[in-house]
Amino acid sequence: MIDIKLIRENPDLVKENMKKKFQEHKICLVDNVLNLDSKKRKIKNNIDNLRMERNNLSSQIGALMKENRKSDAENMKSKVSDINQKLSILESEENSIATEIREIMLKIPNIIHESVPIGENDSKNVEVQRFGEPFVPDYEIPYHADILESFSGIDLDAARRVAGQGFYYLIGDIARLHSAILSYARDFMINKGFTYVIPPYMIRGDVVTGVMSFEEMDNMMYKIENEDLYLIGTSEHSMIGKFKDQILKESELPYTLTSYSPCFRKEKGAHGIEERGIYRIHQFEKQEMIVVCKPEESYEWYDKMWSYTVELFRSLDIPVRTLECCSRRSSGFKSQKC
Repeated sequence: MIDIKLIRENPDLVKENMKKKFQEHKICLVDNVLNLDSKKRKIKNNIDNLRMERNNLSSQIGALMKENRKSDAENMKSKVSDINQKLSILESEENSIATEIREIMLKIPNIIHESVPIGENDSKNVEVQRFGEPFVPDYEIPYHADILESFSGIDLDAARRVAGQGFYYLIGDIARLHSAILSYARDFMINKGFTYVIPPYMIRGDVVTGVMSFEEMDNMMYKIENEDLYLIGTSEHSMIGKFKDQILKESELPYTLTSYSPCFRKEKGAHGIEERGIYRIHQFEKQEMIVVCKPEESYEWYDKMWSYTVELFRSLDIPVRTLECCSRRSSGFKSQKC
């Protein structure tokens, strides 16, 4: 979530960023936030003035009681009581507006980096670099699910009977290969100096809203019935939540972590769950890189993490190409009106 100070000081920048991300329908959210923020600050000013007046009256009550002027003191107490009632109403209104502002702020997109190409679909992505060239055989490449089935390594039919569409059984050597690749990625990152972490696979609602928008949450995450818990869609969610409400020592930065987790996703709004393959599925496993660093070092670490990714795949002799993804990301989310 961006800092509200940026919206106060440069609302046009925030609006222009929405245009670059092809989210013009959200521009009105900026004006909504500014109007609500102005109301909230006026209420806060009234609250501060009333609290100051209450403090002054309270001091006078003490002095009057010492002078045995009980009648005057009771009048002052009545004024304090009136102020407390006004404060209760104003504080409730302030909290309500603050909640509304936060809900809107979660819908306002972050400012994109200047290097991001502007475009409304994947055709506007820019290829930056290639590492190795893909081998193209002179025969038709089988579908990945057919390859897995040829090794008796997957059972999609049984998974559908047990859990429904979007799940799978991995079997035998394919299951072993799956685990081996995860272990290889884990050890690769440990050798880069990252600390291995296995995080919680469920997180509370306040952590969810700290790492994604309401739209993303509704489209991605499974909620545990009658519990304030959600299954993670990626270990990033609980790893970022690890630092919630913490003051980190600058001397201990950066934290470089590599985390493993199973991931659970609804894939609501996706372009259909594949019936044969294992792409856009509800359950899978990942090895992640998480870095918490000083803001001024963030792009340097971004480059490092990107280079580690390339190095990992090239160490397996897998060709890699780097793309600068364009400013609009296909999400399947519905447009919203202010």
